[in-house]
Amino acid sequence: MNYRIERNGKPAYLQLYELLRRDIVGGVFPYGAKLPSKRLLAEETGVSVITAEHAYSILGDEGYIEARQRSGYIVIYREKDFLSTTSSAPASLPHGHHAKSEFPFSVLAKTMRKVLADYGEQILVKSPNRGCPELRRAIAAYLARSNGINVRPEQIIIGSGAEYLYSLIAQLLGSHTFALEDPCYDKIIRVYQANGVTCERLKLEPSGLRSADLDRSAATVLHVTPFNSFPSGITAGATKRTEYLQWAQKRQGFIIEDNYESELTVSMKNDDPLFSRAENVLYLNTFSKTVAPSIRVGYLLLPESLLVDFEQKLGFYSCTVPVFEQYVLAELINTGDFERHINRVRRQKRKSGYIKKS
Repeated sequence: MNYRIERNGKPAYLQLYELLRRDIVGGVFPYGAKLPSKRLLAEETGVSVITAEHAYSILGDEGYIEARQRSGYIVIYREKDFLSTTSSAPASLPHGHHAKSEFPFSVLAKTMRKVLADYGEQILVKSPNRGCPELRRAIAAYLARSNGINVRPEQIIIGSGAEYLYSLIAQLLGSHTFALEDPCYDKIIRVYQANGVTCERLKLEPSGLRSADLDRSAATVLHVTPFNSFPSGITAGATKRTEYLQWAQKRQGFIIEDNYESELTVSMKNDDPLFSRAENVLYLNTFSKTVAPSIRVGYLLLPESLLVDFEQKLGFYSCTVPVFEQYVLAELINTGDFERHINRVRRQKRKSGYIKKS
């Protein structure tokens, strides 16, 4: 295999994963093809067997290949299972109005019992204002693994769901005019307006916000949901996401990247987030969809440039999430149960013929 693994800082297993995925999607390894063994792949690419196994494990978790006893690794990727079509997809539900959680209750209950046993009366202590360091460290490590976001725990603010975080953002950024997707989740604009923010609605088209509307807008803050915007289901393409960044840079403004439900993509690894590409992006997500609707916990990532402003303006706010729930989420992330659940949901969607709507 003519694969070159660079010593450029990106983990070797990720480079190998990306090279294999490229060739699987490109048809070099068609549906039903047998891939080289872990040992052979390691020898031909100059990596360890563990590295090769890790790359194959990710491809398996994402539905590109399947490990079969006595047969090795077989390609199960079919283009029609991944590409967007006009077929109907299961309807998305609004933020905070989800169906019953798919997260295994037994795992959640076991983790809660472990937290009670390990932390004892510490769960009765008031949380630090930005959230427990255990959860912020766990989220930082998870984002580095899954999204390529490198962020310090100090940049992470824990709050009770997206609506609370929208309110913090409105207070932090102040008198800017905000541009939002049309259509969008209705509570976003209602929370902003309740905090005195002037809002503009910009029309969504299949690739994202209309360029002409962006140019005409008087806004200096852009709130977007790049992946699977609700209720349209639209995902902005790579070119459009770059256009968003250029728009904000030109206006010396900010982008609010609302990455709700981004982990539950079925087509590929998570796209590079805007947050990792620019210094003027605020990023938020919640655990309401990935764990349970009753887990009213979200997190906000602040760029380094806003840390002092946040502390001066809003640092007095107490964290609105009980420490018990924060410890439980930290434990789920640190043990791998959270990521295993996400990968399991992705595999189930692919096997059931789920086709992502765009």
